[in-house]
Amino acid sequence: MRRLTVLGTCGAWPEAGRGASGFLLEYDGFRVVLDLGYATLPRLLEHAPAGDVDAVVVTHEHPDHCADLSALCRARYFAQPRGPRVPLYCPPGVVGRVQAMEPTEDLHEVFDVHELPGNHRVGPFALDAALLPHHVPHAGVRLAAPGLTLAYSGDAGPDEALARLAADADLFIAGATLQGTGPGNDDPCLMSAATAGTWAARAGARRLLLTHFWPGSDRARSASEAGSTFTGEIVTADEGLLVAL
Repeated sequence: MRRLTVLGTCGAWPEAGRGASGFLLEYDGFRVVLDLGYATLPRLLEHAPAGDVDAVVVTHEHPDHCADLSALCRARYFAQPRGPRVPLYCPPGVVGRVQAMEPTEDLHEVFDVHELPGNHRVGPFALDAALLPHHVPHAGVRLAAPGLTLAYSGDAGPDEALARLAADADLFIAGATLQGTGPGNDDPCLMSAATAGTWAARAGARRLLLTHFWPGSDRARSASEAGSTFTGEIVTADEGLLVAL
């Protein structure tokens, strides 16, 4: 089975009934989590009881992308038996940020930490990560395995590195926080839906999954704006959505 499960879709903070950023990627029995923001762990546990995952990738230290890493740590720390440490791939700062919420449980007892950006072997995947513009150190990622390439921009602004990370990707997961143009919608550390479409087209991605919506925003509008710059299939992320890969 090869699929992506959407755990959360909101940027900054979650709307009622939703979570912040998070995805579960499954490839022939291997499970990789991409970000674990606010309120994503309950949905993860629906698919991976007791946090039974093979690897975690976190793009950056903002809590809407990493807060529930603390909850996953506890779920695995207190499990009986605890099990082996889980490889965690993240930029500097993520572990310190999450550890600040954990006065008693050491994250290093649960996670085997590897630094991003960089290149790593993650089960069947070749992980390639590159720095992307954001307000804190941020890594966009590309995961490639036989028959599947997935790219994830996280919550970053546009950059030439996106063309390489998402080149010919079967699925490009792109943050689309902003809508429209003009003052207030030109933050170089964030992407709009139209900009996400532009980079998906430039990279030759086959499908575009829009996510990281500002709470309260009109998601149909985001899809429409992305469609003005990308002619391929556009999917709007929604909690619990299963995307076949």
